[in-house]
Amino acid sequence: MLSTPKNREIDHRTLKLLVGLMALSLPFFTSLLAKNPITSISASYYEGGWSQSIFIGFLFAISAFLLAYNGKSTPEMVLSKVAAGASFGVALFPCDCEGHVPPVPYVHGVSAAIMFLILACFCYIFLQRARRKNYRQAQRRAIIYILCGITIVVSVLALGIDIFAGGIFSAIVARFTLYAEAAVLSAFGISWLTASRLIPFITTKEERDEYFDPKAVQDVPDGKSASTASV
Repeated sequence: MLSTPKNREIDHRTLKLLVGLMALSLPFFTSLLAKNPITSISASYYEGGWSQSIFIGFLFAISAFLLAYNGKSTPEMVLSKVAAGASFGVALFPCDCEGHVPPVPYVHGVSAAIMFLILACFCYIFLQRARRKNYRQAQRRAIIYILCGITIVVSVLALGIDIFAGGIFSAIVARFTLYAEAAVLSAFGISWLTASRLIPFITTKEERDEYFDPKAVQDVPDGKSASTASV
């Protein structure tokens, strides 16, 4: 017989887990299932079939979860809502790529830039929370957030330079845009998976126990309560 749900609704940790998994798998599946080698993840929109369905479907799902995520402050709530809208924009408005002319120019690129930069902001928010905790698992999370944030910012800057410099990087690396977008989404996914409190090496046992039983209140090292939201 099925047990009674411990939570009446999906909490912020489950949202982070689902968003992280989808962000990590999006570059892999869109490229793997494309009929032809694609030069960017966004180009899967024109592939049709599974590649297009996963691209649009995953972005819609990520957008819906971001829309549901309120964080722990008003700025975080606002950022998540703007990121959700930007994700919708990326999914609904195709890119100017693979020789295709989009029906509405610039919306896809602007939406992608806004979404990526907000994801970097979330890395900073998660970092600040992790730094306030003194136990070693939280400090390990802080390092991950720093690396993910740097990866997102550097990749976005590289994409911007490539676009405005007439493909200076793409001329050297044929699928440069795909790799840069994959780096952004991978960093996004890793940071949100880290914040979900399910990875053993960077999460205390008490934090993981509290994930599965939110009513349990246990102590973690340095007198920190596991019932407080850890990222």
